[in-house]
Amino acid sequence: MAHARFDATRRSLVAAAALACVGPRALAQAWPSKPIRLVLGYAPGGGADVTAREFAQPLSRLLGQPIVVDYKAGAGGTLAAAEVARAAPDGYTLGLLDNAPLAIAPALRHVGYDPVKSFTPIAMVTQLPQVLVANPALPASRSRELIALMRKQPGKLNYGSGGSGSVSHLAGELYKARSDTFALHVPYRGGAPAITALIAGEVQFAFLTYAATGSFIKSGQLKALGVASAARMPQLPDVPTIAEDGLPGYEAQGWFALAGPAGMPPAIVQTLQKALVEVLASPAVVQRVESMGQTVAAGKVDPDKAIATELATWRKLVAERKLSIEL
Repeated sequence: MAHARFDATRRSLVAAAALACVGPRALAQAWPSKPIRLVLGYAPGGGADVTAREFAQPLSRLLGQPIVVDYKAGAGGTLAAAEVARAAPDGYTLGLLDNAPLAIAPALRHVGYDPVKSFTPIAMVTQLPQVLVANPALPASRSRELIALMRKQPGKLNYGSGGSGSVSHLAGELYKARSDTFALHVPYRGGAPAITALIAGEVQFAFLTYAATGSFIKSGQLKALGVASAARMPQLPDVPTIAEDGLPGYEAQGWFALAGPAGMPPAIVQTLQKALVEVLASPAVVQRVESMGQTVAAGKVDPDKAIATELATWRKLVAERKLSIEL
């Protein structure tokens, strides 16, 4: 009897060990078996919402389960990021997060989560290059001329942004730091009022997305002096990058990344990566994304490296410029 009990116990231990080994794999093979929640840090109708809807529906078809958008707007996207960080790492809660909660806010203040350790970065979805735009009356037609003008007239120019602590704000601070120039920062409550102020001449230049400024550039109400991406934008092929126009290595752009909580099974991450790359490779999707002033980044940009590099850049800048902003 004792021998039989010993054999039964041994069989149970072996079975448990086997389940522990194949558990994650079995989970990944069964995933997804229910709807997936996609958390967004901004209100319906904004850039994050539009971007999410470009890939959510075709991605749900590939995965065979609905993707339900859950809006957690507020605090510069950090509420949504915290929601994702707290979720179970089972692949059923994901976040479409931008660099505000993952790279900018953590560089400026305590956010209640670790921007690297609290997440599983799945893929960089799209990038949104900032465009250096100016009032048409400004006597400069490209970035290097603006830098020369600021050096000639120190403290005479103002630059606008979509708000303190935004990508457009820190893009301007980085621009001043790298060019060793000065311009007064004037924050506005979003890109639209910043553009209105720029056209009215309240500020002379700003870093804003092409999605916000494209129509004004085409109409001649604004002029593009440079783009803050590594390569020229398809929408503005004749406008040089700031890096090629006198500030080597300068780059400041927005992006959206798909991320989940830390500890997600690698097989689920790989499934999501493969499906997302397939969805975003569609010529129709690429065309719509580019029409919004974004570029597809899935499968082209390593999200872990991109987040870590940008976080280091902003932390260094915040320390150098002694920036302190509550978002």
